[in-house]
Amino acid sequence: MAEPGEQLPEEVLALIFRHLPLRDRAAAARVCRSWAAAATCSAVWHDTNISCDSEREGVLPPYLSACLDHIHNLRLEFEPSREPSRRAATQLLTALASRTPGLRGLRLECRGEKPLFDAGRDVLEAVHAICRAARALRHLDLRRLPFTLDDALVLQAARGCPELRSLFLDNGTLVGSVGPDSVLELLEACPHLRALGLHLASLSRTALEALAAPDRAPFALLAVRCACPEDARAPPLPDEAWAALRRRHPELAVELELEPALPAESVTRVLQPAVPVAALRLCLSGDTVGPVRFAARHYAATLRALEIRAAPSAELDAALELLAARCVGLREVHCFCVVRPSVLHAFRAHCPRLRSYTLKLTREPHPWRPTFVA
Repeated sequence: MAEPGEQLPEEVLALIFRHLPLRDRAAAARVCRSWAAAATCSAVWHDTNISCDSEREGVLPPYLSACLDHIHNLRLEFEPSREPSRRAATQLLTALASRTPGLRGLRLECRGEKPLFDAGRDVLEAVHAICRAARALRHLDLRRLPFTLDDALVLQAARGCPELRSLFLDNGTLVGSVGPDSVLELLEACPHLRALGLHLASLSRTALEALAAPDRAPFALLAVRCACPEDARAPPLPDEAWAALRRRHPELAVELELEPALPAESVTRVLQPAVPVAALRLCLSGDTVGPVRFAARHYAATLRALEIRAAPSAELDAALELLAARCVGLREVHCFCVVRPSVLHAFRAHCPRLRSYTLKLTREPHPWRPTFVA
C-alpha cells in the first residue's frame, strides 16, 4: 500500500482508470500531471466502454481527444430516444472515424425505445464513416441497433473492412433490407470472416456454398434470426447445402432465433436436420411442441442452449422431457412458462453440463431470474 504522499505507479493507476466511465476518466485527468499521464495512456483506452447515459456527458473533452487514437475495441451505449445521448454517440463515432485507423472492434448497444418512424440516419451515417475509415476493423456488432440495416452498409463494410472476422447484423428490426447478393460480395471481400449474424432472408444457398468452399478460412459461428416478413417468404435452404457446410467446418455452431412473424410452414423449412444448431430460441405464435421434438431428434449432438417463450401445456412438458433425455450436452435451458416438476428433474438428471436454467414450477413476478448450477 502506498504511503501518504507517495504516488502509485502509472501502470497501477492505468489499471484502475481503465474501469472508469468516460466522465470519471476526464475528472481523473484533471487531478495532477501523473494522473493525467495515466488517464491518457494507451493501456486505459485499448478496450473502452462508453455509456452516453447522461445529458451532461457530451463528446470527449479536447484534452482527451488524442486518446481516440489508442482505442482498439469500443463498446458504445446510448439511448436513441434521448437527443443528448444520441448526439453524443454520433459525434463520438464521427470523431473516431476521422482520426483512428487502428480501431479493431465496435459494438453498439441501444437502450430504451427508439422513436416511432425513426430510420436512424444520423447513427447509420456515423457507422458508414467508421467502415470507410477503419481498414483494420475486425469485429462489428450491430445486433442491438434498432434501425433497419441495408445493402449499402454491408457493401461499405465489404469494401472498407477487408480484415473483418465477425459481423453481426441480426438485429430486432421488423424489416429485412440486406439482400443475398450483398452478403455474397461481403464473403468474397472478407476471406477471414469467422462469424456472421444475419436475418434468414439475407442467406442463400450460394452463400452457404461460398462458405463451404475448399479455400475458405475456418468458419465458426452463423447466427440466423427469423423475425420479419421477408424471413417468412425466404426460399428454403436445402439440407444438402447445410450438410456440405458442416463437413467443411465440423466445428461450426449455428444459432437460430425464431420469432412470432414466422408461420408454421416457414418453421418447418428453417429447421433442417443437417443444421448444427448450438442455440435455439423459440418465440412462436403457433406450435412450439413440434420444433422442440424436432430439436430432440436432430440436434442432440450439437444443442447447447435452448430458450422457449410459449404457453404452458402437458404436450410441451413432454417434449421438454424428451429433449432433456436426448440433448445431454445442454448448458442452458430457459423456459418462460410454468412447467411441471418432472421437467426440472429431467434436465437436472440427464444434463450433467447444465450451468443455468429457468424452469419455474409456479407463477412468479417478472422478470424471471435463472438458477445457476454450482
